[in-house]
Amino acid sequence: MRLLLSLAVFSVMLMVLLAFSTPVSAQDAVAPTAAALEQVHPLQVIMRYDAVAPTANALEQVQRYERAIHVMAMLLVGFGFLMVFVKRYGRSALTATYLLTAAGLPLYFLFDSVGLFGQPPRPITDRLLCAEFAAASLLICAGAVLGRLKMGQYLILTVLFIPCYMANEWIVTQGGCGILPRDTFLDTGGSIIIHAFGAFFGLGAILTMTTRTEFDAPIESDAVSDRFSLLGSMVLWVFWPSFCSALVPAQDVPHTAINVILALCGATLATYFACMALRRKISPADIANATLAGGVAIGALCARPDFFAGSFVIGLAAGALSALGFAVLQSRLQAVLRKTDTCGVLYLHGLPGLLGGLAALLFIATPGAQAAGIVVTVAIAVVTGFIAGKVLAVFGRRGVPYVDHEELIVETEAEPAE
Repeated sequence: MRLLLSLAVFSVMLMVLLAFSTPVSAQDAVAPTAAALEQVHPLQVIMRYDAVAPTANALEQVQRYERAIHVMAMLLVGFGFLMVFVKRYGRSALTATYLLTAAGLPLYFLFDSVGLFGQPPRPITDRLLCAEFAAASLLICAGAVLGRLKMGQYLILTVLFIPCYMANEWIVTQGGCGILPRDTFLDTGGSIIIHAFGAFFGLGAILTMTTRTEFDAPIESDAVSDRFSLLGSMVLWVFWPSFCSALVPAQDVPHTAINVILALCGATLATYFACMALRRKISPADIANATLAGGVAIGALCARPDFFAGSFVIGLAAGALSALGFAVLQSRLQAVLRKTDTCGVLYLHGLPGLLGGLAALLFIATPGAQAAGIVVTVAIAVVTGFIAGKVLAVFGRRGVPYVDHEELIVETEAEPAE
């Protein structure tokens, strides 16, 4: 009852604050040069608008809105169905995806509108895309604890996660707190800021959220859940180029999208060969996850021109690393830590994200700042994730993990056979 009351109060407060918060100007500004954009994160680009000199054209904003819809499809359909692989928790996973997205987007808008971290004016479509990036990172985080939270606790996780994500975004991309010089961290497609942050926040949370009963409970899949998970993976694969090119200037969209596609191709091929080498057979879980690692890893360098061969190589490396993680490292690390990463976010988002961020060290003029940004992001994610896990534990635990029937109206406890 206390949980329901707190959630109701939160919803009312959010609506009131959104209604009365001062809207941020939607005026555009002079676009930076292509040469300057190679060295900065797109979030930095949209945060440097001069409200006095609006010059960006409406057509580019419409194009960004179209990419925003692609990203929305990734959030709801892609991430949602990818997490359906837990056969008795599929409907709950999709419901949680709805709730996380529906709470994360307006919460980001709220904090952005009130200038919680000093955000300057920027176009409304750019704000929407940044909110979607935050929601994507939130869903990555939720994948680590999937099946072990009550449905209401996913909303509490959102309230805890979004401010932490925005604080790290402010520190790394805008020079917040003076830790990093402004405009020195390269992460165009969010390898570190989105993927690695979400993964390590989730890992910090599971350090306090995994009980003995939850660790011993099997995470089962079947033919139907595997097919839906593969469908979600394909949706993510198709729209990933839009995700990485969402905020780059119009003239950079074509080569950015091609870089991402080639990285995804490399990861897919590497996943197949790694599966055959490590398992002797193809694992549907590996195909659904590791094939996407190329999109994660190429994020830092995706806007680099004339980088087609490099993109493919990064995709190959990321796919092989991710497949190795799922096939070998996952079971060994869980046995040592006695903690469960339900969706294996460390191996799809964490390690490939770090790979992408480290790869950028070879191509930028400020490698020290790049390395510092990676360390700062991981540290903030793990520490705040650990604290969030402690807070979530206060609101209780599920009686039985990884099942729909505890909170959803279902016909039977067990899933029907295929």
